[in-house]
Amino acid sequence: MARKRWKKYRPGPKAWLKAMRLRTLPLSLAGIILGSGIAAYEGYFDWKIFVLALLTAASYQILSNLANDYGDGMKGTDDFRVGPLRTIQAGLILPYQMRRAMFYNTVISIVLTYWLLKTAFPHTGRGFYLYFFLGLAAIWAAVKYTVGKKAYGYYGLGDLFVLIFFGWVSVAGVRYLYVKHWNWQILLPATAIGLLSVAVLNLNNMRDLENDKRAGKHTVPVHLGRSSAEKYHRALLILSFLLMLYFTALISRSPWVWLSFAIYIPLWMHQSSLDPDKPATYNTALKKVSILTFLFALVYALLLNLL
Repeated sequence: MARKRWKKYRPGPKAWLKAMRLRTLPLSLAGIILGSGIAAYEGYFDWKIFVLALLTAASYQILSNLANDYGDGMKGTDDFRVGPLRTIQAGLILPYQMRRAMFYNTVISIVLTYWLLKTAFPHTGRGFYLYFFLGLAAIWAAVKYTVGKKAYGYYGLGDLFVLIFFGWVSVAGVRYLYVKHWNWQILLPATAIGLLSVAVLNLNNMRDLENDKRAGKHTVPVHLGRSSAEKYHRALLILSFLLMLYFTALISRSPWVWLSFAIYIPLWMHQSSLDPDKPATYNTALKKVSILTFLFALVYALLLNLL
């Protein structure tokens, strides 16, 4: 009887929008924008690749959000969460409906990945197969962060995977789609953007530290403790800033690009508002860092090409 009643329940659009967490998309697109801007500065750009890369990255992020909602919800991690309400936790979407949505989104992600790679590599060589493997790895990482018995987010590996996929794969990977050759210098901005993305995850995990500890989710702040997690957070911001400075000194012929570094001022200042006794301060801070990271990537890419 319970299953029959479930089948009659249909989540509304608002529930699905809440589950998709579209406000997280700017952070996932920052690396694509920065990598594309650097490629354009080098004399390579293709609007088809750019648009398809944005759509593909967005599909991965939405899949990650759906899987995160499902994984934490089924494990009971969200039962005492202090962040925004999740849909499985609130009963807005039923588990089997979320699994079905994850399946559909996975199919969409694979189709977009294939379309992007056929556009970038029309002759289907080694680059195509390497990137298709990376796309499948990104889909796996999006799901396995919280889903399954050995979800890597529960073992403190979320920061590493964010650095890899939001930084190295996103910035360095998308640049290669345009230029078709490798340059070690691209690792500097790729790591810088990856570290800012890790900082967003760290804010999220500092906010949920006590709840994650009770639920057995061993994030980096759970391992380090709050005081060391705050020092780790400052180190992420400082290293990101220094890497971008070094990269810009190496490659830029435009004096305008240095104006983009002013965005690091509010990126640094958000720390003064954090209060462990007021979880809302972490919610505000992680939204601010996400938007500022996106703005930095966008402004930097535009000013870099303003000759």
